[in-house]
Amino acid sequence: MSLPSLDSRVSAIRTVALVGPAAAGKTLLLDALLAHAGAIPQAGSIERGSTVSDHDPLEKRLGHSLQSSLAHFTHGGIRVHAIDTPGAPDFVGQALPALEAADTALIVINAQNGIELMAQRLLTAAGERGLARLIVVNKIDAPDVDLPALLAQIREVFGKECLPLNLPAGGAQRVADCFFAASGEADFSSVADAHRALVEQVVEVDAEFVERYLNDGDIDPRELHAPLEQALREGHLIPVCFCSAKTGAGVSELLSAIELLMPNPAEGNPPPFLEGKGTEPTPYPATPDPAAHVLAHVFKIVADPYLGKMGIMRVHQGSIAKGGLLFVGHARKPIRVGHLFMLQGAKHVDVDEALPGDLCAIAKVDDLAFDAVLHDAQEDEHIYLKPLDFPTPVHGLAISPARRGDEQKLWEVLARLVDEDPCLRIEQAGETHQTLVYGLGELHLRLLLERLRDLYKGEVLTEPPRIAYRETVSAPAEGHFRHKKQSGGAGQFGEVYLRVEPLARGAGFEFVDAVKGGTIPGQFMPAVEKGVRSALASGVIAGYPLVDLRVVVYDGKHHSVDSKEIAFVTAGRRALIEAVKEARPLVLEPIVQVEITAPEHGIGDITGDLASRRGQVNGTRAAVPGSLIVQGLAPLAELASYQTRLNAMTAGEGRYTLVLSHYEAVPPNTQAALVGAYKAHDESD
Repeated sequence: MSLPSLDSRVSAIRTVALVGPAAAGKTLLLDALLAHAGAIPQAGSIERGSTVSDHDPLEKRLGHSLQSSLAHFTHGGIRVHAIDTPGAPDFVGQALPALEAADTALIVINAQNGIELMAQRLLTAAGERGLARLIVVNKIDAPDVDLPALLAQIREVFGKECLPLNLPAGGAQRVADCFFAASGEADFSSVADAHRALVEQVVEVDAEFVERYLNDGDIDPRELHAPLEQALREGHLIPVCFCSAKTGAGVSELLSAIELLMPNPAEGNPPPFLEGKGTEPTPYPATPDPAAHVLAHVFKIVADPYLGKMGIMRVHQGSIAKGGLLFVGHARKPIRVGHLFMLQGAKHVDVDEALPGDLCAIAKVDDLAFDAVLHDAQEDEHIYLKPLDFPTPVHGLAISPARRGDEQKLWEVLARLVDEDPCLRIEQAGETHQTLVYGLGELHLRLLLERLRDLYKGEVLTEPPRIAYRETVSAPAEGHFRHKKQSGGAGQFGEVYLRVEPLARGAGFEFVDAVKGGTIPGQFMPAVEKGVRSALASGVIAGYPLVDLRVVVYDGKHHSVDSKEIAFVTAGRRALIEAVKEARPLVLEPIVQVEITAPEHGIGDITGDLASRRGQVNGTRAAVPGSLIVQGLAPLAELASYQTRLNAMTAGEGRYTLVLSHYEAVPPNTQAALVGAYKAHDESD
């Protein structure tokens, strides 16, 4: 028997990401799929710590996912790559990159909890990335679930394009197919009506099929593969599947849907590669052709204690072979692929080749970094994948070693952990010489500390979480500084005149060189900008970074002998400080979107408490029976240890999520306190 061609092998690949809120059952669902496909003897257990994807000791101890994890299996001639992702909002930095590697997003919903904010966020993000989307309602066998109401809520919140691909049957012990079957028995609704709605939704994208449907009535669904893929690509159809990972109900049907209906690498929307430098890159049409030159994207970095830095990637174009040479981004020197493997949870499965659509990994390459593009032709060095829009980390923590002299070692371990998570940020505070780590929430930082203590093997000192305040200006102003230093021999001289102007909130920073007549020679302008940026980073009135302003350097003076870069760095920094002080500076605070799910009887207390924290309620909507969801905005600084207060108001039944919304000015009394504390710290130093 002849081997299939490479192209047919690519068409037999499916890549899916399981995303959704915490406790939706994604990890157990993946185990159920693996067991049904025969990749593992039986599904694992969260309680026993025996699932494939939750293999980290910390995950086993806590009983929930903290990182994305990969697995693969072959069934019915189809190779399926699956990425299990954590559902807690603090770990969305692990979930979002999975969307860059998949062709289909499985948005898993807990039938008991209904639609939660994370499901909405991730379904929207998957749509923006151009992925096919499949909503999976898990735990349909749980007590007191209202599945008809939940399906109605899904269609109300996510859109009328959400149609059931199957329906629960036999008291939620099985499911009835609604696509290939034109009739059947279900626990609610009608299989025939659901079948008709699916076919009509699919044929709408193809005029020829519309005409056939109007003339002939029902069309054999097996003829609808091409329009189905188009409907999935365009978001014209978002199928809904029902299942129970615990009992196995609907798992076989879900697997069949992935194999028969979800897109292969050639049928999904092309990955959003861009080519070129500067502000106007052009789209690059990557194609899943194994014979083309290689384009692979690193969507996850793991600091493996035995293999060193490991890069996990999606191959988008070409094929990667063990022993081959690849370039990492702009690197001029290629790396050799010594070992190539696919991941099965914690296990590494050696492979000789990876094709478009495959997820694979290479290790022991220090040049690898998150978001890097690997290629085998140097002319492709300017090709990159459109970056994801990650949430801004706003919770800060000061970390230091208990033992003096260990600062470098601690920094190196922290840097390894930050490499693994695009929503962690590390910085060295220039004024206080502290190491600061910023994350998405208290849980995010708490688990960072757990991992840090395991890797660092030493005692770590921490200070309470800090709020990521910012500074800005509210009026134009000018600043001037002359730096002159003479101490025998050649001196230092540089003089800078500049103007600061406020920009719209979120606009960032602009630097404008408006010097005429060469009063500041061009070779010194980078030094002026360096000084300005130094002042921006350390802040002026309260020690927080300056944002949303334009700096225009319009004049200055130099000396033919004494002018040096260091002089203009100093002059630029001090001129900026003088200008900001006169520009009605403001301290900005992060405002977060808060979503609180709680029993109905506690909603009054919650809305009143939120108002007392300078928050505002934007609305409420129904959750599961007996519960409501309160949506609003509040300053992050007012929500420290909010879970404790929420527990008291709801007898421990409430939960909440936070997402950064925007920055706005703090009240005058808060600004006075922050400025005063900064001045007192400066004077004590």
